[in-house]
Order: sequence, then C-alpha cells, then structure tokens
Amino acid sequence: MGDAVELEVGGRTVRLSSPDKVFFPERGYTKLDVARYYQAVAPGILRALRERPTTLQRYPDGIEGEWFYQKRAPKGMPDWIPTAHITFPSGRSADEMCPTEEGAVVWAAQYGTLTFHPWPVRRTDVDHPDELRIDLDPQPGTDYDDAARAAHELRAVLDEYGLRGWPKTSGGRGLHVFVPVEPRWTFTQVRRAAIAVGREMERRMPEQVTIKWWKEERGERIFIDYNQTARDRTIASAYSVRPRPHAPVSAPLRWDEVGVAHPEDFDITTMPARFAELGDVHADMDDHSFSLEPLLELARRDERDHGLGDLPYPPEYPKMPGEPSRVQPSRARKPKPSAS
Repeated sequence: MGDAVELEVGGRTVRLSSPDKVFFPERGYTKLDVARYYQAVAPGILRALRERPTTLQRYPDGIEGEWFYQKRAPKGMPDWIPTAHITFPSGRSADEMCPTEEGAVVWAAQYGTLTFHPWPVRRTDVDHPDELRIDLDPQPGTDYDDAARAAHELRAVLDEYGLRGWPKTSGGRGLHVFVPVEPRWTFTQVRRAAIAVGREMERRMPEQVTIKWWKEERGERIFIDYNQTARDRTIASAYSVRPRPHAPVSAPLRWDEVGVAHPEDFDITTMPARFAELGDVHADMDDHSFSLEPLLELARRDERDHGLGDLPYPPEYPKMPGEPSRVQPSRARKPKPSAS
C-alpha cells in the first residue's frame, strides 16, 4: 500500500498510512487522493463542520468494501479535536467529534472517512439547531433538473418569509438548501417549520413537489424530506465526498448556478480547481442568522385554518405527541361497512 506519508494542513501534520490503497476502483482514486482533496478544500469543509457534532461515514477498504457510520468519537482521536455530548431519540447518548481545525478533516480521512454528517447544532448548545436544512429528493421518474426547478421556487418562498437559503448539490441527484437560523428553537419546532415550507411548496407546485412520507403516495415528484430535520438525522456536509464510482462531492452553489451546473461537474479532481478560483461560495453563510417565527406562524395557520398538523416520524423514533398514524395507507385498516 506504499509507505506512510505526512500531510500539512492548517498547521497540523497528519500521518496517512497505506496512501496507495484504492478507494474508487473505477477511476483508480486512492486514499491519498481523497486526503489531498480534503487538504485542498479544508477551509470550506471546516466552515461547514466547525463546532458541530459530526458522524463519520467510513469506508476503510474503499467504496466496494464494508462501510459504517461512526457516531462515537473514534478511539485514539487526538486531544486537539474536541467532542460534544449528544442524546439520540432512543435516550442513549454519545460523545461525537466536533472539528475545529482543518487537520481534523484529513485525520478522519486517514481512517477511511468519505462523507461527513454534521448535526445542525454547535457543541455549545446541542439542543437548539442553528440551521434549517431542506432536502429536495428526486423520486423515480424525476431528476436533478426537476429538483433545480423546485429549488428556485423554494428560494421565492423563503424570500417571502424573510429567509435566505444557500444551495448545494447532494452529490447525487438531489439538492440541499441550508438556512442559518437563530438557535432559539427545538428540533421539534425546526421540523415543524420544515413541514410548513413543504406544504407551501406543495400548494405552489402540486404536480412537481410532495411532502408525503409514504413512497406509495409520492408519485413522480420531488420529495421534501422534512424528517431530515428530526433529531439525529443529518445531511452530508458541503464538500463531502460521496461513495459513488466517480467520487462526486456535495458542491456549494450560487443561486445563478442552480439548474446550470450539474452534480457530475463536481468531483475530487474538479472541485479543488473551482475552490482555488472561487473560494468557498458559501463563506458568508455564518454571517447570517434568521428567525423561524414567520414559518412557525405559517404552521399555526395551516393547523388552525386547514387542520394540517404534524406528520409521521421515521419508524425508529418514539411516538411523538400529536403525531398521526405511522401505518402506510395501503395497509391501514379500512372501517367496516355499517349494517343495513
């Protein structure tokens, strides 16, 4: 696998063993290629991860080998990488790594980390999200271009409610839009705001967008996955490498690029040149912090005027107050016909 190498990043020297181990067989990209990619975009991905409890999606033997999510901080983690204590919906808890230096990203790459999944909170307050994350997920029969059209309408919705979003590719077929918010609301309230956004999008684009939780009801539409805002649900960070054959990355975009640039334009070989030319196009995101109150008022109006309350959580979550049935419609018991 070759002799170990040392990489300098952010004032730290990080040792990389087995640098020639192939992680992406179709393209021949190695562990060293991944580490050097993260070295090249270190300021950008650190901006996305800074102070956030982060789950590591690890592929120690490359994308064709076994992989796993590592939520607990790895044993032997350097003492210069801090942690935060987080609680899962099950009631269990863990200490997760919270990158505060660029070197932490390359250190994680040494252990086969391809994708970083940060929580939408900072380690100083792990119960109040400071990002509203909106996931535009293409369903069968739809594609990235459909997600891009929905994203532009989403931008208009956010603007009308006094918010601004920063878009990025998912690294697959979808798009993510992140909105920095004041850390004043709970996960439950932030999720409620995401549902309100989804319902408003449904009203404006009923043939193109859905927030139906059950796949059998979604049809050929873009699904706004509101449950990505539930506690312990995370979205791949900006600049994260995704485990697909051509080594794509989740690429931050300017709004004028949405629908023009495409996911296949961004991988571990093309993103460093873009970053060197443009820098982090989301660099100003942390300079903003919006109120969720307009969206929560929209949620209250939806419930008061239209009877639109909560929506189902994922099956592994405990039953929540006010949550409707989690039984998929085709399996729900039908009422017995009344006797004549």
